[in-house]
Amino acid sequence: MNDWPQGWSGDNRGNYGRGNANAQPEGARVMRQVRRGPASPPYGGVPQQPSYVDGRGHGGYDDTAYDDGYDNGYNTGQVYGSPGGPDDPSAYGRPAPNWRRRFKVTTITLVTVLVVTTVATYFWADSKLNREVDLSKVIDRPEAGEGTNYLIVGSDSREGMSAEDKKKLHTGSAEGKRTDSMMILHVGDNGDTLISLPRDSDVEIPSFVGSESGKTYKGTGRHTKLNAAYAEDGPELLVRTVEFNTGLYIDHYVEIGFAGFANIVDAVGGVEIDIPKAFKDKKSGADFQAGKQTLNGEESLAFVRTRYAFARSDLDRTKNQQKFLAALANQVATPGTLLNPFKLYPTMGAGLDSLIVDKDMSLYNLASMFFAMKGVNSGDGKSMNMPISGSSGGNLVWDKAKVKTLVSQLKNDETVTVSDN
Repeated sequence: MNDWPQGWSGDNRGNYGRGNANAQPEGARVMRQVRRGPASPPYGGVPQQPSYVDGRGHGGYDDTAYDDGYDNGYNTGQVYGSPGGPDDPSAYGRPAPNWRRRFKVTTITLVTVLVVTTVATYFWADSKLNREVDLSKVIDRPEAGEGTNYLIVGSDSREGMSAEDKKKLHTGSAEGKRTDSMMILHVGDNGDTLISLPRDSDVEIPSFVGSESGKTYKGTGRHTKLNAAYAEDGPELLVRTVEFNTGLYIDHYVEIGFAGFANIVDAVGGVEIDIPKAFKDKKSGADFQAGKQTLNGEESLAFVRTRYAFARSDLDRTKNQQKFLAALANQVATPGTLLNPFKLYPTMGAGLDSLIVDKDMSLYNLASMFFAMKGVNSGDGKSMNMPISGSSGGNLVWDKAKVKTLVSQLKNDETVTVSDN
């Protein structure tokens, strides 16, 4: 019985296992391949066996016998790992990744997302500004100078506060609202200057147009405390009174109440401040030890409102207010807040909801104001009280000569040399 496959001849059997007598190894010329024949016939039949030729018609392996579309590359001189071989992605119909195109698409996508987010944030923030103060109602205004002047007002407004909030923040329950602090911030090319206007400053109430009635009220030479102007007819009369008594043009108005102030501090995660001397005040709720510490919203409000714990009362309080507001602006303007959306958006939301500004205030103006206050805190500017020469009837009287020089330097955007001593 013949055990050899049917398609093999005797000569082939004779050569099986004996090697090749040819002087040149056959494998070095052409590698043999096997071609399968048709599938086995059904119901028993003898399948056709593969034939073997050497690819050149001389016997051996038939390189057409195993032709199912796969080419291992040996017949064309290709080997694995070479271009065009099986390791080339194009051999399987997949082009090599175009990294330059991918980088371009990714960059365009990121830039688009950034632009859309920035534009959306701008319109969201702009819509939240409470532009309630109309400075066009202010009459007989002085000539505008160089730089930009902001009148920053902290009011004792309790609007939106619950009874529990009032108790927690030690604000009391007085009706209406008054100015608890007033400052002029001058932003210019020769250094920024922050000037506190003591609420007990002695000022003359000039002629003005009522913000609600539109009626003109003639000035009578009446003198009163500065904060009385706000209580009498609101922001417009306060601006008119400051401009009349200083001769300095006010470009923008910014006001914040008790609750808004505390909310901003909490949103930014507290404000670090160095308190040089311990003090306590039952009326404001202040109870501070000396040293560097981080204040939350409740503690911050107590810090800026305290006046009875100090010898110079209102003057010492304004110094603390300057110090704290500059530190707050410095905290808001840090990369840790600006680049962290989980801190930036709550801080912006709390601040914008709480601020009352003039109708011409833009987000750019507001940002400029905060960065200027940050500069003052960092030592790039100057902070001071309005120069005082004495008192009259319990009111603080400004030093007219120093005030005149100070206003002249601010109008001309010169470096301020006037001191408050």
